[in-house]
Amino acid sequence: MLFNSYRLIREGSVTTPQLHPLIDKITASMDRLTPKGRILGEYIVSEPRKAVFMTTKELAEACEVSEATVVRFVSGIGYDRYSDFQQDLRDFVDTELTLLDRLDIADIQAPGAARFRRTVAEEIDNLQQLYNTLDVETMQTVVDVLNRKAPVHVIGSRLSYTMAYYLGWTMTKVRDNIRILRGSDRTTIDWLTIAPADSVTVIVATSRYPNELIRLGKLVKRLGHTLVVITDSTACPVLQFADHRLIALSKHIPYLGSPTPMSCLINFLVHELASRQGEILKAHQAKLEQSYWENDVLFNMKKRTPATPE
Repeated sequence: MLFNSYRLIREGSVTTPQLHPLIDKITASMDRLTPKGRILGEYIVSEPRKAVFMTTKELAEACEVSEATVVRFVSGIGYDRYSDFQQDLRDFVDTELTLLDRLDIADIQAPGAARFRRTVAEEIDNLQQLYNTLDVETMQTVVDVLNRKAPVHVIGSRLSYTMAYYLGWTMTKVRDNIRILRGSDRTTIDWLTIAPADSVTVIVATSRYPNELIRLGKLVKRLGHTLVVITDSTACPVLQFADHRLIALSKHIPYLGSPTPMSCLINFLVHELASRQGEILKAHQAKLEQSYWENDVLFNMKKRTPATPE
């Protein structure tokens, strides 16, 4: 079973290393929970993929307890709201799901129109979650870091490389000294090692968190560079090395990924960074546009002449 390593043991302590914070909260609270509370805890840890989609009423019915017991249980393990508990449970489940597990819950056999509406509705929910949970002051602090007169290395791997490339590419349009690196490319270690001590590294990490990004986070920490981690969950293992963090939470568990919240966050960061450049921004972008023109990089109607009829 997928979550065997996280099962609670009725008698004795759980010794499984690297427990998720939610599971750790439940196991740490077991001794002081009521008997019905312990039933809830055991059910959640043994059946997280079912519990994550349940309302308080559905969870109460599954465990044959009252809704009030569910509310007291959530409060007893340290959550102010059921939605906060459910978000942590969602992050736990998302981190552990394999591709085959995701296929089981994706309902890809649904009619195309229904699947389209569901996809759009879920992304709207994810954006609302981003809007409600991300702190503007924290985002401004990260922009302060990105605005330093220092080299910035932007790193991603697998799915997150798409977002890392997007962040790095757009940043090159508003400031200089940006380098986009692949976590899977071992020469990334070289670039980080020879980078100036005041460098800023941005690691973009999305579930299911490639080990190579964890190793690079550890390297950046050892080198003493400022590390910004942009991720989609508080469960991201790269966060332990971060000096600054931005977490673009999603409400739903994606089949293959949900780039909408993170791309929206990146847009804000780059727009805010651009707003701080002043006249330097115009000079920087004029230089780029001149190079595009001279090297015929982008399609331009002014350079095109109508084809001569034969």
